Parts: sequence; structure tokens; C-alpha cells
Amino acid sequence: MRRADEGSGSLLGIAIIGSLVAIVLMTLPLYMGLSARESVARAADASALAGADVTAGISPGVPCALAGSVARANHVSLAGCEVDGLVVTVTTTATILGLPLVASASAGPPGAASN
Repeated sequence: MRRADEGSGSLLGIAIIGSLVAIVLMTLPLYMGLSARESVARAADASALAGADVTAGISPGVPCALAGSVARANHVSLAGCEVDGLVVTVTTTATILGLPLVASASAGPPGAASN
């Protein structure tokens, strides 16, 4: 004699696995965006520090040119660069999953006016 609920455990298992896959696929872009946002922010920090090194005389070159070089090395674009005395403020951008991500950072010696 066959029971009417045979195979229902397999169907439930497939439904649970399908639900887990759907949740992962929905949250994956969110985590990719959060990771990319942090990468753009870190690139802005590194670019500002590189530019500040030039203004302080630690590295040779032009502050904004070096900041742009560091930004490109981090796979982002330098959208803006401003030098105010010894303080360098940069803005970096990147497009991830069709969304623009923007980050700004300032760097300079301790006690600088804008720092």
C-alpha cells in the first residue's frame, strides 16, 4: 500500500534549496556594492595621502597628478583634486553594477588648517 505523502520530503528539500539560492542571488549585488564602495573610499584615501606627500616634500611631482596616478592604479577615476596649502582633498568615482560610487578624502600634516 502506497502512502499519499511519498516524495513530499524531496519536494520540500528542493523548495528550501531554491529559496536559499534565491536569497543569495538577491543579496549578492548588495554585498558587491558595499565592497566596491569601500574600495572607492580606500582609493580616495590613498590618492589624498599620495598628494599630501608631494605637498609636504616627501615625494617629487605634482600633487594632483600623483593622486590621479594612484586612483588609476586602484581602478577608479579621479573626479576632483584640490590643494589648499599642505592639505589635498580628492574625489574618486567608479561605476559598479550601473551605479555611480563617489568618495572624498582629505590628507595633510597634523595641525593643517583644513585637516
